Amino acid sequence: MLGMALAAIDGTIVSTAVPQIVGDLGGLTVFSWLFSGYLLAVTVTLPLYGKLSDTFGRKPVLVAGIILFLVGSVLCAAAWNMAALIAFRIVQGLGGGALQGTVQTIAADLYPLKERPRIQAKLSTVWATSAVAGPVVGGLLAGYADWRWIFLINLPVGAVALWLVVRHLHEPSRPRPATRPKVDWAGALAVFATGSLLLTALVQGGVAWAWLSAPSLGLLGASAVLAALTVVIERRAAEPIIPGWVWRRRTIASVNLALGAMGLLMVAPTVFLPTYAQSVLGLGPIAAGFVLSVMTLSWPVSAALSDRVYNRIGFRRTAMIGMSAALLILLAFPLLPYPGEPWHPALLMLLLGAALGLFQLPLIVGVQSTVGWAERGTTTASVLFCRQVGQSIGAALFGAVANGVLAARLLDAPVDGLPGDLDAVTRALEDPGAFSAAATDHVRRAVDAAVDYVYIGAAGAAALALLALITLAPRRFPIITEPTEAAGTAGAPGRQDAAS
Repeated sequence: MLGMALAAIDGTIVSTAVPQIVGDLGGLTVFSWLFSGYLLAVTVTLPLYGKLSDTFGRKPVLVAGIILFLVGSVLCAAAWNMAALIAFRIVQGLGGGALQGTVQTIAADLYPLKERPRIQAKLSTVWATSAVAGPVVGGLLAGYADWRWIFLINLPVGAVALWLVVRHLHEPSRPRPATRPKVDWAGALAVFATGSLLLTALVQGGVAWAWLSAPSLGLLGASAVLAALTVVIERRAAEPIIPGWVWRRRTIASVNLALGAMGLLMVAPTVFLPTYAQSVLGLGPIAAGFVLSVMTLSWPVSAALSDRVYNRIGFRRTAMIGMSAALLILLAFPLLPYPGEPWHPALLMLLLGAALGLFQLPLIVGVQSTVGWAERGTTTASVLFCRQVGQSIGAALFGAVANGVLAARLLDAPVDGLPGDLDAVTRALEDPGAFSAAATDHVRRAVDAAVDYVYIGAAGAAALALLALITLAPRRFPIITEPTEAAGTAGAPGRQDAAS
């Protein structure tokens, strides 16, 4: 949980210190890469770390990830300009990729099937706590100390996590393979290059350059060529980074697609709800963050109780109930009154967290239970990789939708010269004297309409997740029964309860 906390608190604590960082180092035009670079590094390394953990064990991968993350944190604290800070954030992300995938895999190794919901719920509380504590801690450090402390604060947490893992995580000895394990470095490089180009195109498209410009088309074309090359390399590799069975097995393929769609829909609340709360409801940043954070309160509670549902009706049906509820909640958002009260979206986010907790955890627990130890790291990494890619695609897609709707609604505005970009409009609304009363109301209604369309798109992503489960997922997950994989767990080795 401490190792997961390093990755969980990172994004929220850094975001609150951006004004101080930009004021000290400059680089206003490229500061978004503080987040994009980190996300890119985490996403493209997930498959590599998953395969390495299956080949060499979880412990060395997790230890290496914590060390790399802490080294990146020290370097970030010592950054002398924005370019250096972005580069060191990427180093942090290289460690963060090991943390996210390996911790989830270890949780499945250590605990039998009946205990995994409780453990996964505890891991979810790490993200919930980080969502609330991160902005507060980041704001206090940036306001009363120095922004460099937001990176240095990782060191004591990481040191304790490292000590506990080295001292107390004991993996069982396994028979040595007859031949020395081979790492598919060519495939790893191909996956890294493909993911880097694709995510760069998605993150920067429509922001740094137009979607139909030469940089966007060039990056998308190059990523398509590299994707084809990656497929060729992986088919020929003895131990591919992304094995073909990940997509040939119906259970894993359906969960990958369903969680990819969930990553897509998560962009609506996490990216656009704070904008809605500040621009339409007129809330301050802290209050807007609270409207979003209530989702993280209900999510772990729902996840912890999900085993009572899937032990009765199965993983697939439980996930379908959760996503069906999420679909209805997302469709209810455009029906909220204008301007409405802050508790309206807060209530919907509370319900959405409960629905998604009922959706995500049964699928992760279920898919991890369909593979043995030697395939669990790769399987878990593929699920998280698809979710991260879904988030990147969603940010690009819904960003284009929001800006398009906003620009169309502002064509008949009562004043001329209004910005057509959602971020620029949001910044302009923070200045009380920027517009007349009529123009301000028109702009707020335009933002309201833009976010409504984003939530409709998110509902479409929820429908895609349901479609993947209905058409691809087997009615009963093929559970593999095996002894608990590591010593020192709460549950004794033996036969696991097999939820269908």
